[in-house]
Amino acid sequence: MAYVITAPCIGTKDASCTEVCPVDCIHPTPDEPGYEEAEQLFIDPDECIDCDACVEACPVDAVFGEDQVPDEATAFVAKNAAFFA
Repeated sequence: MAYVITAPCIGTKDASCTEVCPVDCIHPTPDEPGYEEAEQLFIDPDECIDCDACVEACPVDAVFGEDQVPDEATAFVAKNAAFFA
């Protein structure tokens, strides 16, 4: 199971989560190409190790475990994965 970034991140892109991720699976980071154009950040489901660090760091409560994503946000599971496809 991976973590998923949902709607509260859109337009916010705080990036606190990128600073605490031990496996660098959250992109784009502020220093990467495409950061300004991206509407939100994304978690690579193949790289995520389920450490929970991003959940604690997110100031807008946008991060959920894949099996705990609210019903109205389930499309973000595929959206996060698609970013890395």
